[in-house]
Amino acid sequence: MRPLILPLALSLISALSCGKSAPDPNGPKKTDGDLKMIKNLEYVRNSITHPANVYAADAKLNYLESQISQTKDPKMKTELLTKKAAVLLEAGKEAESVALYDQLIAEAGSDKAAVRALRPFLGMACLRLAERSNCINSHADGACIMPIQGGGVHNDKTPARRALETFTAVMNENPDDLDSRWLLNLAGMTLGEYPAGIPPRWLIPGLDKPDQVAVKPFTDIAADLKLDVKNRGGGVILDDFDNDGMLDIVSSAWDLTDPLHYFHNNGDGSFTDASRSSGLAAFTGGINIMQTDYNNDGYIDIYVCRGAWQGMSGFGEQPNSLIRNNGDGTFTDVTIEAKMLSYRPCQSAVWNDFNRDGWLDLFVGNETTEPQHLYPCELYINNQDGTFTNVASPQGLNIISFVKGVTSGDFDNDGWPDIFLSCLNGDKFLLKNKGIQGKVPAFEDVTARAGIEKANTFATFFFDYDNDGNLDIFMCNYSFDRQLSYYAAKEALKSSASPEGKMYLYRNDGNGAFTNMAPSMQVNQIIYAMGNNFGDFDNDGWLDMYMATGNPSYQSVIPNKLYKNLGGKDFADVTTSARVGNLQKGHGVAFVDLNNNGDQDIFVDMGGAYKGDAYYTSFFLNPGQNGNNWITVQLEGKKTNRAAIGTRLLLKVTENGVQRTIYRDVNSGGSFGSSPLRREIGIGAATVIDELTVTWPVSGEVQTFRNIQPRQFIKITEGEQNTEVLDIKPLVFRRTDGTVPMCAPR
Repeated sequence: MRPLILPLALSLISALSCGKSAPDPNGPKKTDGDLKMIKNLEYVRNSITHPANVYAADAKLNYLESQISQTKDPKMKTELLTKKAAVLLEAGKEAESVALYDQLIAEAGSDKAAVRALRPFLGMACLRLAERSNCINSHADGACIMPIQGGGVHNDKTPARRALETFTAVMNENPDDLDSRWLLNLAGMTLGEYPAGIPPRWLIPGLDKPDQVAVKPFTDIAADLKLDVKNRGGGVILDDFDNDGMLDIVSSAWDLTDPLHYFHNNGDGSFTDASRSSGLAAFTGGINIMQTDYNNDGYIDIYVCRGAWQGMSGFGEQPNSLIRNNGDGTFTDVTIEAKMLSYRPCQSAVWNDFNRDGWLDLFVGNETTEPQHLYPCELYINNQDGTFTNVASPQGLNIISFVKGVTSGDFDNDGWPDIFLSCLNGDKFLLKNKGIQGKVPAFEDVTARAGIEKANTFATFFFDYDNDGNLDIFMCNYSFDRQLSYYAAKEALKSSASPEGKMYLYRNDGNGAFTNMAPSMQVNQIIYAMGNNFGDFDNDGWLDMYMATGNPSYQSVIPNKLYKNLGGKDFADVTTSARVGNLQKGHGVAFVDLNNNGDQDIFVDMGGAYKGDAYYTSFFLNPGQNGNNWITVQLEGKKTNRAAIGTRLLLKVTENGVQRTIYRDVNSGGSFGSSPLRREIGIGAATVIDELTVTWPVSGEVQTFRNIQPRQFIKITEGEQNTEVLDIKPLVFRRTDGTVPMCAPR
């Protein structure tokens, strides 16, 4: 039965009196907007805690237990108990799940077909119990990093040993079960027995082979800094929320019981959890978050997307939030007063100044999965007074599709920001901005002309991977008929021709058309990326990519991936040498120079959809790769929006006697995870920046600065003739006991 979320939530809003605020001992006083949103979220949370909601594990357990206690039919009882064993895993009760699978196998007795059907699930439950006992309860650097070695090898080997034995039995009975073959090999790794301890017949060779192109290993120091929040899939923003020059962290998780987290950068190598004192912890849920400065006050605000994946039966009817940064360390939910309240399942949205009036607008991609529940996309134009108007319908942008990724960039270099939508039902929408200054923008669908094929895809982004001045498009296939581990095994065995899970790298040909370069480059593997982003971790001036992988299924165990850009001509998988291939579910991704030493690190919000699939955030610290030079540029718009989103940068540098160009846009990167708006730009071996040109989209002003020294932080303000050197010092990250973990400034 569909919950009546929207009308009842609206009645709650009208019932609340205006002008009141409530004291909160754990944070700032709540405004009307705060109280209304908190009440809305509470009501929605209660409404979707229902056994028909596939992700409500506890509700499903209660329902199953009531059915089991009432049934008299032995066959029906066995079916219900089998479902309960699976839901126990979803609820994070692995030991109970293992015990119940053991009971069911014992009761099956000589029924070989029943035992054969149950064994793979018993193996999965044992492997999950092994993760709980080791990777979660005794979390340490190296846990669940592929290939598993060193500190990732389990201390408590009993559950992984059972998993290996169970999967071996499965393979002996069903040699074609590639899910179990993959998981058998992983179980052996967790025991420190790969490859020698794997039965030769079932060995997948080469899972620990070195990368062809090697880089220096990153180290996950999230636990050292107390940043290791245990989340279910969510988003992340890395940016400076209090304008002190230090990058702070906001992360989210998708369940409406999970609060937003805010870690303030103290500027001394440590962070303070300011989630409660800022007021952000009062707001729950958020599968994705992105930053903006919607009111041009110079403080970074937050937009929260909710309800994704839950469109069935109306469970995805959850409100997004616009949260204003008050500039004093606190935040206020202004969704209702901004006239942006709606109840549509949403994973992705993008901010840009679509009508070039100097104020940021918002395109929201919504998910429609059932014909009886339609959720059109929204385009909110900024009214410049703190409110917005949704103009999607009159402009034909109220697109109805299963939208999973939204990104914006000027792909045709006409000065107007365009929009690209990546959808899980195969739809693609490349929307060309037709350019109407200061008014309601109009767009033209040019997807067919661009040559972008239909495919079930997820997160996406515009970026210029080959530095030719034309924005290219990346996205990843996310369709699967079988479990993801099946395809991971086939990929490892080099026997898969399936397009499922593969990447698409569309090169902008500069004439309105795009060509998929993935088949001819080393980005044609099976990945299943949910979150992804781009950056330049080795400062060579070429944009690299990190993929956060997975699927709600518990059989889905796929390593995250890091790809190094080889001069715009190819990419190399450097995951193994970089030690960033987390096997847990990955979501929001940010490339960020968090310690201000010039090297971009990687921050990943981890954890799956179910309560039992929560996992710790990863912060992969970059040790420094090759001594390349860099520049960090903070931009401030005057006629252009103050956050400078949509502004374009062109750098000319001379490297080994040859001048080359580097192109960057101001944005937060990929559609799932938000990197800082300041531009962290590698320039390779160049010792000076010959020219740095900034093109401001509203004024059209082009500013050129020459002979800029690298390895510094500078600020460029629209209309001002000189750059400002910022006094931002490198940080030495310290463990919570005050000791230094690694990577002092170089």
